[in-house]
Amino acid sequence: MNICPICNGLQELKIACDKCKSKMNDCGRIMDYYDDYSAYMEIDQLKLEDGYPDTNAQHKCPHLYSCMKCNQDQIVFITE
Repeated sequence: MNICPICNGLQELKIACDKCKSKMNDCGRIMDYYDDYSAYMEIDQLKLEDGYPDTNAQHKCPHLYSCMKCNQDQIVFITE
């Protein structure tokens, strides 16, 4: 079983915004924003329907990072 080190608090990733170079905040898994119940669904099942072709097979966890300074969003794929 693979686990995401970011989701499980084992690691913190510091990412600078491409636009303004400010520190971006981790806003969690992108799948948690799909609908009201997606945060409670099976993660591997959501990866099959997330629109990214290799997240399940390559054991990647897509996280939303957001810049509070310029409102830029970025999806970062975390290796599980």
